[in-house]
Amino acid sequence: MRLHIWLETDDGMFFGAGRALLLAKIEEHGSLRKAAVDMGMSYRAAWGKIKKTEELLGMKLVHQKGSRREGHRLTEFGALLKNTYLRWFNEIEKDALEKAKEIFPWVIKCYGENSSRKVLQFLIALSMSASQMDTLLEIMC
Repeated sequence: MRLHIWLETDDGMFFGAGRALLLAKIEEHGSLRKAAVDMGMSYRAAWGKIKKTEELLGMKLVHQKGSRREGHRLTEFGALLKNTYLRWFNEIEKDALEKAKEIFPWVIKCYGENSSRKVLQFLIALSMSASQMDTLLEIMC
């Protein structure tokens, strides 16, 4: 089983797993440029995705740490949006897996270990304490 879920308005998609990963990478590297390189995208594409979300929501996701050389960090709202999205995704995926196992006559498993599942586990891990992560791993497929 594999899910693709995102948040959108009439004006378009504004947040999904890719943007959650981008925000997590900005947290990890302290730099939008390094986050973009790590994800294999251009700085311009990464900045455009962030700006689109900020424009649609009317809230800032990232801000500069000081000078341009000091990089970027997430705003309080950016961190909240990332963490809330990841929690929502995990809950929906868990419920969908349970329902699929009830409905379909064949074996249903989570989408492979080498795909978006690893990305989401990484993102969730970034936003959790060690004890929360242990609990999550117990309930995940």
